[in-house]
Amino acid sequence: MWQPLAMPLPGSLGHLVVDCADPDRLAAFWCEMLGVEVQSRWNQYVILAPHQEGAPGLAFQQVPEAKTTKNRIHLDFTVDDLAVATELILGAGGSQVDQHEQGGVIARIMADPEGNEFCLVDLSGAGTDAGH
Repeated sequence: MWQPLAMPLPGSLGHLVVDCADPDRLAAFWCEMLGVEVQSRWNQYVILAPHQEGAPGLAFQQVPEAKTTKNRIHLDFTVDDLAVATELILGAGGSQVDQHEQGGVIARIMADPEGNEFCLVDLSGAGTDAGH
């Protein structure tokens, strides 16, 4: 059975790291999506500035193998306008993968230029009957 640590890890979550073939390409895509800049480069990493004070940043690590299956972890972005957010992503080289709706919440699955999935989440219909 899972037990919490007696004390939390000393430190904080610094970065969410995405393995990829072309970290510069993905950094440019995500800089445009989040309105941030590249903070630094180190060896095979391109590290973005956090999009909010105290939040973890995104980093992209160049790896030799290609993505082959569904991500086991992904990013969710709550958006005010699903259509506008979708068009921004498509215009920057991303793609739409799928869409799910549950309880009035819409999760649109998108992918960056290397196929790493993330979701746009529209909560505007949450808690509504959604016509049922």
